[in-house]
Amino acid sequence: MEETQEPISTRQLYPYQEEAVNTIFNKLKEAKPNENILFQLPTGGGKTIIFSEIAKRYINHFNRKVLILTHRIELSKQTSDVLVGIGIKNKVINSEVKNLAQQTDYQSFTALVETLNNRLQEDEQFLEDIGLVIVDEAHYNSFRKIFHYFENVNILGVTATPLSSNKKLPLYQTYKEIIVGESISSLIDQGFLTENVTYSNDVNISTLKVGNNGEFTTGSHEILYSQAMMQGKLLDAYEEIGKGTKTLIFNAGILTSIAVYNLFKSKGYPIRYLDSTFSDRDRAETLDWFRNTKDGILSSVSILTTGFDEPEVETIILNRATKSLTLYHQMIGRGSRVLPHKKKFNIVDLGNNSRRFNLWQFPIDWKHVFVAPHMYLEQRYKDEWDYELENDYELPEDIKARFLNSSAEAFIVRERYLQCLRKGLKPQLVLDQSLDDHFGRIKDNAADFDEAFELFDLLSEEVKYRVKQFSKCINATNNYTDYQTQTFGKESRAKFTPVVNFFGGIAFFRKD
Repeated sequence: MEETQEPISTRQLYPYQEEAVNTIFNKLKEAKPNENILFQLPTGGGKTIIFSEIAKRYINHFNRKVLILTHRIELSKQTSDVLVGIGIKNKVINSEVKNLAQQTDYQSFTALVETLNNRLQEDEQFLEDIGLVIVDEAHYNSFRKIFHYFENVNILGVTATPLSSNKKLPLYQTYKEIIVGESISSLIDQGFLTENVTYSNDVNISTLKVGNNGEFTTGSHEILYSQAMMQGKLLDAYEEIGKGTKTLIFNAGILTSIAVYNLFKSKGYPIRYLDSTFSDRDRAETLDWFRNTKDGILSSVSILTTGFDEPEVETIILNRATKSLTLYHQMIGRGSRVLPHKKKFNIVDLGNNSRRFNLWQFPIDWKHVFVAPHMYLEQRYKDEWDYELENDYELPEDIKARFLNSSAEAFIVRERYLQCLRKGLKPQLVLDQSLDDHFGRIKDNAADFDEAFELFDLLSEEVKYRVKQFSKCINATNNYTDYQTQTFGKESRAKFTPVVNFFGGIAFFRKD
């Protein structure tokens, strides 16, 4: 499709969209060069429609050109279609566009940030007469590298979640102010987004590790979510809540996604999987299948969080955990589109995400988040630990079966810690109590000395979990946590040896 073709469609803005356009455009008319504005609106609120209308008004009012930057080729093409649809002569700058000798034919440009950055490195004058730069999904830090090429212009950033992808480079360093649009709950009340129900299945995610980027690592996700126990939880949740509905399953890793595909396929459910290794042709074929399959299930690895729109989706399954509020909102937003026959959509949370960030529609003070992002993030992570400290480690079913002769009473580290404080006892007593708890369970279930140490090894993850909880209670360093884990293991083994020797090796243990 040529970008300069006649308009293909027009549509009337909704009242809240019209209000947003007026507010933003009035700010732009008053703004000095290099004064930048950030606009927040939830996924599904029509950000592309709004900034396309702003582009049209800007072109007509200032007689200057507009550049729209995106981070994915799908978004660039979709944006171009909307611009052409409202009568703007737009040019898509993709990998095939090496130069723009004749630019007078165009009023706007849409470009992938990486492609345009390459062109500007070769020729800083690659684009002419740009007055306004619009940045879609402005929370991504990758756009910053291109801003220095555009002096004495205004930048309008648009995002659903005004939190920078790089915590060290907050958005307030680039944008002078934020304009907040309608909230999720307001758009639901007005019928522009679909009602939803969240089903949260508590999951022990203590084994997940955090990488240098502050997010849970893919590797630790793969280990946890590929386990039979977690696969079973996923299947049970689908069969109870989402069976028969068009369903999107978001995973953190390719191995997990393929395991999900194989599991559901073995049960006879219509499912495909999709990840970044797919060719453009295979990706298009898979998405066409999903759109045309009424009760289709698509297992993906977060690549459908932007640039994908399938209003028929009725169930979103978060088969992963995330520390990213942006990703949390993007994944859920895929199910929020409104249709006449679609009364609600389901959110199945298998990563404690709704506890970490609250429910998707929970009100957030985005102006506060914009000016003080670190305070907001720190509070979210504190809330996460407060939750996790209230739960004991959940043993896998096969390990749990080895401890049937002992009490299943939970050992809550935080409760024990607070009890010690109230009684004026040393906090270290908590670890001693945990040691006694493990010792008693092993004693009740081991038939001999060798089985005792086998059972001890089976409890190693629970040991690590409790030491980690204790370290959080006393605000200890990671080095202290590692030291205590090693010490705890040595003391546990030392506790068994003299008792076993005294009772002649096996008399101390249970009799079958």
